Amino acid sequence: YTMYASTGVPTASRKTPRGTYHIQAERGKYFYSDTVNEGAYYWVSWLNHGEYLFHSTPVDAQGHFIKSDAADLGKAPSSHGCVHLSVADSKWLYQHIRYGTKVVIN
Repeated sequence: YTMYASTGVPTASRKTPRGTYHIQAERGKYFYSDTVNEGAYYWVSWLNHGEYLFHSTPVDAQGHFIKSDAADLGKAPSSHGCVHLSVADSKWLYQHIRYGTKVVIN
């Protein structure tokens, strides 16, 4: 099964860290960050306990998907370092991926 994803914009502050990690305990159905003015659905942490996540394409403060980020899914980097996925794929990870599962970002 292939999941379309977008990772961090390749600048020093927005790059997705490369390496081997493991799924952490933190996960949730929704978050919103005032710091970056966006949130997402179905998130699962894989680094720094809530800093780097798998999650849906981003949403605005009202929970509406940000169309420019959704259009980039699987085509171009668009995140602040997290891994963006479709809603269906992020929900699947949220519901099924087990704590401790190995994650390789290369």
